[in-house]
Amino acid sequence: MTFRLVDAGWASEFESALGLDSSGLCVVCPFIKIGAVTRLLSSRPGSIRVITRFNLSDFAEGVSDLSALQRLHDVGAKIRGIRNLHAKLYLFGKSRAVVTSANLTEAGLGRNHEFGMITNDAAAIGVCQDYFDNLWWRAGTDLQPGRLSEWQDIITAYRAAGGRPNGPTGLADFGAEAGIGEPPRGQTSMTVTDAAQAFVKFLGNRRNRVPSTCPTIEELNRAGCHWALAYPKNKRPRSVENGAVMYIARLVEGRDIRVFGRGIGMEYISGRDDAAPADIERRSWKSTWPHYVRVHNTEFVAGTMQNGVSLNELMEALGPDSFVSTQRNAETGSGNTDPRRAYMRQAAVRLSAQGFAWLDERLEDAFRRYDKIPRAELDRLDWPDIPDIPDIPV
Repeated sequence: MTFRLVDAGWASEFESALGLDSSGLCVVCPFIKIGAVTRLLSSRPGSIRVITRFNLSDFAEGVSDLSALQRLHDVGAKIRGIRNLHAKLYLFGKSRAVVTSANLTEAGLGRNHEFGMITNDAAAIGVCQDYFDNLWWRAGTDLQPGRLSEWQDIITAYRAAGGRPNGPTGLADFGAEAGIGEPPRGQTSMTVTDAAQAFVKFLGNRRNRVPSTCPTIEELNRAGCHWALAYPKNKRPRSVENGAVMYIARLVEGRDIRVFGRGIGMEYISGRDDAAPADIERRSWKSTWPHYVRVHNTEFVAGTMQNGVSLNELMEALGPDSFVSTQRNAETGSGNTDPRRAYMRQAAVRLSAQGFAWLDERLEDAFRRYDKIPRAELDRLDWPDIPDIPDIPV
């Protein structure tokens, strides 16, 4: 092999390259996730140098993981940051170079349609190495471990305030300038495919269903679900972990439930995630529903509840495979396997892997068909105060 074009199987290509030469690994990649890093490190590469992005917005939106950078640092990798990085280059010792569209994420290595080339040509590898070394020099100094914990505190504060779409965020870009202008930042979808958990959180109950013609924005004003999902006094939401995808659903007339939005959840912390007097003054029902799963980077289907995804259709399509509990009971042959009974009198229900994939595909389709509520409109809703963010010099 001198030169080969590849459009699939990037995980096995990386594994093969590391098997051929694991003496050193050089990575240029804007987005890095913990699952892909764990996979890469299983081959125990020798020296590791990584050039990536240090834009805190990327980590806050879940397209990149601080935990991935921490894991790399723990094994001795040297990491530097470049602003507006888009290139993806992987060098395996002096034996192989990969130029690809794939980021170092599980989706990039295994699920997305990515295209690129692999070469073992010494001259081509030399050119790639020169590119890496030049970018490495321009990237400034190595990332220090204390900076990661500081960044995590900033991101946690930002997420706890709902990840306000257009408000002041304090999420700086700590990457080095490399002579590339800042591109315009558009409205992007959050990354959910690598999440370990997914839940449907129910709004309303069988006695106060809304018409399917109810405007989505009206429900956001009523429930405040653009930044917090409320749970009753006797139900602290301790099963939700950081990074869980929370699908937001409303009981509607006609005995259906419409999923009309989603956000990234945060684990419940007593005190921080309990309704304050000002919250109860604004929404009196929070006196009996005072506990929160805070959500950030929320996005909602524009229009009315009718434009959302029917949970009835999910249950009809998947049956016991809809939810974790019913799927487990079906596998063990014991307990309830009817998904319609599984969510009765529940504030939320955890989706199975199949339910997660089914629901997200159809919600994405709803976003394409009906669009999302614009960020400017979401910004006019009530948001919690953004906690003080430490002043960290760039």
